[in-house]
Amino acid sequence: MHRTRLLVLLCGVLSVANFCQAQTATGETLMLNLPRQSQHALTMQRIGITDITINYHRPLANGRQVWGKLVPYGQVWRAGANENTTITFTDPVTIEGQPLDKGTYGLHMIPGETQWTVIFSKDSAAWGSFSYKQGDDALRVTVKPQAAEAHDALAYDFDDVKPDSTVITMRWDKVAVPFKIAVNVNDIVTASIRRQSFGLNQYYWEGWDDAAGYFLANKINLDEALKDEDLSLQAEERYDNLLNKSKILDAMGRKDDAKVVLTKALDKGSALQLYFYGRQLQGEKKAEEAFAVYRSNAKKFPDYWTTHLGLARVYSGQGDFDKAVKEVQTALTTAPDSNKPNLENYVKRLQSKDDINR
Repeated sequence: MHRTRLLVLLCGVLSVANFCQAQTATGETLMLNLPRQSQHALTMQRIGITDITINYHRPLANGRQVWGKLVPYGQVWRAGANENTTITFTDPVTIEGQPLDKGTYGLHMIPGETQWTVIFSKDSAAWGSFSYKQGDDALRVTVKPQAAEAHDALAYDFDDVKPDSTVITMRWDKVAVPFKIAVNVNDIVTASIRRQSFGLNQYYWEGWDDAAGYFLANKINLDEALKDEDLSLQAEERYDNLLNKSKILDAMGRKDDAKVVLTKALDKGSALQLYFYGRQLQGEKKAEEAFAVYRSNAKKFPDYWTTHLGLARVYSGQGDFDKAVKEVQTALTTAPDSNKPNLENYVKRLQSKDDINR
């Protein structure tokens, strides 16, 4: 009796006849966890270190005319089915260029034939849009709908994903509604790095080195990067953080200081580390510098397999394919089994006079 009265009350308060029918067509009630016609979905995308999560239910078109009929134009729509469609941002973002703080928002839309309004409501716990109040809006943006291939089930997709932005697109029936989300990644990561630096990370070289490496890769906060790298070196002096410090000094224009630190780093490097440093130089189109590293590696670690592979690259670059083949064959005798297929392929290429540096 209690459940029946509750359903009747809800139908009366909401004044939506289809609401009750949808809730009972499959034997579903508000009390039990049973299958729903509009099934639950969750989709998430990370931009930088910011997570964007959309929690929604997927109504089916089922051959019905959706826009302008099932979903009227000019009225606030729940942007899904059942409970509030919600969108969560773990950091502040911009929506179509307008700022929105981090948090969970109820997502609503006002469809139109040529323009849609996308609404982010501070009330995220409602049932659909039936109790929606404009006074709870945190943000409204207007966007243009697009024609799309038919989608029977409503879907939210993350399109055009870039390092600092994405486009969220709602697709249903033959309409797509995109809106752009942008994130100030560098500021958010910088703030996160500073917070994390007060934990256990401060006692180990890796955390400071990672922080400095991020600043270096993004060409920001180089003074802070240098301080972080020095803290990494205080915790433990290694090839890795010395090499990073040399790169930071070089990026700051302190070329002579960078060379001094680089020499120190290379003195600490293992045969494998030096080989990969040579490969990095080759990737930067610094072939002669890479070949110098391979030759130096041969003097320091004459018997290691990557040393022979490095020399093979030197000979291959000089067009001396016979010597290059011998060096790769020597590398094959001590290389790990997982690396042997690649080395065997190098032998075949060199025997065909194909430069393995290309």
